[in-house]
Amino acid sequence: MNFQLTEEQLMIKETARKFAVEELAPKAAERDEKEEFPHEEIKKLAELGFMGMMTPEKYGGAGLDTISYVLAMEEISKVDASVGVIMSVNNSLVCWPIEIYGTEEQKLKYLPRLARGELLGAFCLSEPEAGSDASNQRTTAVRDGDFYILNGTKNFITNGVYANILIVFAQTDKEKGPKGISAFIVEKDFPGVIVAKKEKKLGIRSSDTAQIVFEDCKVPVANRLGEEGMGFKIAMTTLNGGRIGIAAQALGIAQASLEASIKYAKERKTFGKFLAEHQAIQFKIADMATKIEAARLLTFLAAWKKDRGEKYVKEASMAKLMASQVAVEAALEAVQIHGGYGYIKDFPVERYLRDSKITEIYEGTSEIQRIIIARELLEMKV
Repeated sequence: MNFQLTEEQLMIKETARKFAVEELAPKAAERDEKEEFPHEEIKKLAELGFMGMMTPEKYGGAGLDTISYVLAMEEISKVDASVGVIMSVNNSLVCWPIEIYGTEEQKLKYLPRLARGELLGAFCLSEPEAGSDASNQRTTAVRDGDFYILNGTKNFITNGVYANILIVFAQTDKEKGPKGISAFIVEKDFPGVIVAKKEKKLGIRSSDTAQIVFEDCKVPVANRLGEEGMGFKIAMTTLNGGRIGIAAQALGIAQASLEASIKYAKERKTFGKFLAEHQAIQFKIADMATKIEAARLLTFLAAWKKDRGEKYVKEASMAKLMASQVAVEAALEAVQIHGGYGYIKDFPVERYLRDSKITEIYEGTSEIQRIIIARELLEMKV
């Protein structure tokens, strides 16, 4: 196996690191405190090609591989996980399904503007009664001539307030259950699209999360993504790739926690010695670094398999499960190493802790990842 990154991948990593340090770091804490969406920062991110990284150049994207995407996601999320998830949703959950399942007309209409940052995307799957049980869709789409009429409510939608393009899943045939779910590209300014409320959250606070309601929203048949009944398949395959992005986001948070801990341990003295000289602290840092590297390798493996066109469902779930768990553990240890200072906002580790928890929840909880991994293993043995 070749663990050497290409010159292009190293350049992408360095570009993302430089952007994160120079453009994101100065106001990351302030944006978190004010729950302020990073409009200007996202525009600049798009100018670098990071909002459509894996989208083919033919459709206005950067045409990069998944490894490059993971590298950039980690560097961005290491400084501001809120920007990381905005970037992840646009790349993995909006551009990708349009590229894979969209018509040529849909690709040409939406992908270049999404990649350039002129439009922002959101993925509307979760509902009040359909979170982990994503097949339990209550939103309906009834065919009426050249339109579908959408009615229903979507919950916990990342980018929901500011997105222009929504990938929406709805029942077109309730009798068929999951096979009766279809997907649609809904423009935010279609009549009947209502942002009902913006959620107040524990972490990733400068990323907006909203409840969106559809009231007799007319969506052209031309905006259906894939055939009728393909919606659930589209949602699940899209989330498989999305989990690689969230694993990379979690890696960024974990790595930031480790680096902050190392820095503090070299500066702070207790009992006449630097923290770094105490074996208890050394063990914590050693464990953090080891687990982060293991999670990183799992994430690279999933990305590598995706790039090679191999099946990567199990690996993506493993990466997401492991990386999110490591992010929470590393952030907790970082707070512990900082002691009382770790609990106040003068130091960034309290933000890392708050930001880390959601990685175990969205795009499939850790419990759902274990179910997916087990199913994949059992199916392989049959």
